[in-house]
Amino acid sequence: MIEHPVHVHPSADRLPREEQLAWKLASVAVGTEELDADSAAMAVNRVIDNTAVALASLSRRPVAVARAQATAHRAAAPGATVHGTRTRVSPEWAAWANGTAVRELDFHDTYLAADYSHPGDNIPPLLAVAQHTGRGGADLLRGIVAAYEIHVALVKGICLHEHRIDHVAHLGAATACGLGAMLRLPAGTVYQAVQQAVHTTTATRQSRKGEISSWKAYAPAFAGKAAVEAVDRAMRGETSPSPIYEGEDGVLAWLLDGPRAAYTVTLPEPGEPRRAILDTYTKEHSAEYQAQAVIDLARRLREKTGPLERVRSVVLHTSHHTHRVIGSGANDPQKYDPCAARETLDHSVPYIFAVALEDGTWHHERSYAPERARRAETVALWQRITTVEDPEWTRRYHDPDPARRAFGGRAVVTLDDGTVIEDELAVADAHPAGARPFDRPAYAGKFRTLTDGVVAPGEQDRFLATAERLAVLTVEELDGLFPEVDARALRDVDARLPKGLF
Repeated sequence: MIEHPVHVHPSADRLPREEQLAWKLASVAVGTEELDADSAAMAVNRVIDNTAVALASLSRRPVAVARAQATAHRAAAPGATVHGTRTRVSPEWAAWANGTAVRELDFHDTYLAADYSHPGDNIPPLLAVAQHTGRGGADLLRGIVAAYEIHVALVKGICLHEHRIDHVAHLGAATACGLGAMLRLPAGTVYQAVQQAVHTTTATRQSRKGEISSWKAYAPAFAGKAAVEAVDRAMRGETSPSPIYEGEDGVLAWLLDGPRAAYTVTLPEPGEPRRAILDTYTKEHSAEYQAQAVIDLARRLREKTGPLERVRSVVLHTSHHTHRVIGSGANDPQKYDPCAARETLDHSVPYIFAVALEDGTWHHERSYAPERARRAETVALWQRITTVEDPEWTRRYHDPDPARRAFGGRAVVTLDDGTVIEDELAVADAHPAGARPFDRPAYAGKFRTLTDGVVAPGEQDRFLATAERLAVLTVEELDGLFPEVDARALRDVDARLPKGLF
């Protein structure tokens, strides 16, 4: 691996493009050739995972709206497929609709380091462009692995959330790189696309603060759509704001650490295997990733607490990130509001811990149902749960060794007679270092569970067999990555939507 220092340069420096971060990212992407076998296998897992959560969300309103917008932009052949339909649309609109479906339930993969991310958000735009441009499974795999490599490198090296910048700013760059690798574009073209994507997808974190709106699902889809459009412009010879990271009016100088900003981004050497995807991990439960271990911990604590009306208080000792983003340290009253929307509840670890402690399980729909959130005994328990930052858990959260990195915490439960019960869990059971790491059968099981009643069993079998052959699929066979669904329920949802412009 090569460590690349990144800092601000005045325009008078005329920083050569070969020394700019955007060029180095592009060079690594287009240099992705023979794939590491483990990385390719994990990419197949993530295609299965994305499809599972996308199909489970098709009847949800934000996904239906995105689908309606996309299908209004039908394309002349070839185009790209929108989940839940057989309609072929322009690829940037397929990226928009399918990206929203993947993100809506907050149930796909994650990577946490200096910043945080959902690298699986790269897959919808890559698949859409692969269909539209006639690329087969091998090209798609190369694009996915390259996108993950760039995404993980940026998340390790550059913290966005410290400056309240939304994490999709790294996604736009990664998707542009993945598209460049898949299409075998010159480094110079990808370089311009990266800069355009970063310039247009850098936004504030208000989308994940307070009363969280449906934009949380749309934000990564917007970044993917913007990346597709950026690549199209770059392929036509257009240029972009440069240097986007290092410029004196660029991202580092004005949106991140300022004119004295200095970062280090670590990237693979030429010919070095692209294995960053193996550092990422998926979710067993439909909630913010830092809540995964908390759900498993709550299920374990149920055996020790006894009747929950005896619980006087619960304090979760955890990392700075968990405390400040999804815990009571966010100072968002909405995180304790029984009438809050699902988008807010899945970012409220006090709510999540309360329901997991009561139910001993977690469900992507039932655990967030309004009647579930407003249950009187749940609300009473929920109000007694708080979080505090523990420096040791923060240190473990940022441990440079992925095998030692921890995203959980320690729960201190005090009963009404003063009895104190404590337990802790460092990582979720499904994490690579957890009690039950996700493997291919687990991904297939998650797919079958989430698509039960949406996709017929025979069609489930056909999709899984197709996905496992991803490396050798022809462009025609990529259509098999879009399972047939029961469209009757979707027609009812679509018919109830108000009209927009399209």
